[in-house]
Amino acid sequence: MDRNQSRRQIAAMKQSLFDQGLLDEQFIQLEELQDDANPNFVEEIVTLHYRDSSRLISSIEQALKERNPLDFNKLDTLMHQFKGSSSSIGAKKVKAECNLFREYCRAGNAEGCMRSFQQLKKEYAALRKKLEAYFQLARQAGPQETACRSK
Repeated sequence: MDRNQSRRQIAAMKQSLFDQGLLDEQFIQLEELQDDANPNFVEEIVTLHYRDSSRLISSIEQALKERNPLDFNKLDTLMHQFKGSSSSIGAKKVKAECNLFREYCRAGNAEGCMRSFQQLKKEYAALRKKLEAYFQLARQAGPQETACRSK
């Protein structure tokens, strides 16, 4: 695949992440911070997000198992941390699900929390898979293309 074709494919893949509502402007802002001195900056930030957020997901799952009664304040605090981390990479759908989960916490709605958390995990996994494919393609194309902003 030639460089121009690779660039077009990367741009199309990134645009599809925005078109599907998976990412927001924060992701573009991260890419704008990437330069020749740190050509994998965005990938490194996203990797750190997934490493840290895996721990938070486990903590939330554990807190949801402690059902007598659920500690909604603890759940809300954990989800607030998860939301902040997700926001920092521009994970739009994940952030929206975090907000819904937190609303259920404030309402004391255990069933809503459970449903919302299951949906959050689906959105989280889908975005992770798509970002991994995006970064793999960007690495194959070379560092110059990773910071390329689609118009």
